[in-house]
Amino acid sequence: MNTVFLYALVGIGLFSLGLYALIVYRHLLRKILAINVMGSGVFMVLVALAARTQGAMPDPVPHAMVLTGIVIAVSATALALALMLRVRAETGRAELPEERLE
Repeated sequence: MNTVFLYALVGIGLFSLGLYALIVYRHLLRKILAINVMGSGVFMVLVALAARTQGAMPDPVPHAMVLTGIVIAVSATALALALMLRVRAETGRAELPEERLE
């Protein structure tokens, strides 16, 4: 097993774990963290699948995309946390309401 395959496999695992947490948990902070874990998985897959050849320079485009994605993820996380605090201030809870089956 080479390192590229290992990084891609771990990235897919992180994405799957984040997707599971996004679906299962109702608390908004846990959902925000799940989205961050999913983003980390995508970043790992992008870095793992970047074109690498022997003796040549690696392709800088996927690496630049990952760096740009990290900056955007930090900004989106700050916005999501601010919105979560606003929801908590308005409703008194930072959870999504329970879905009632009628």
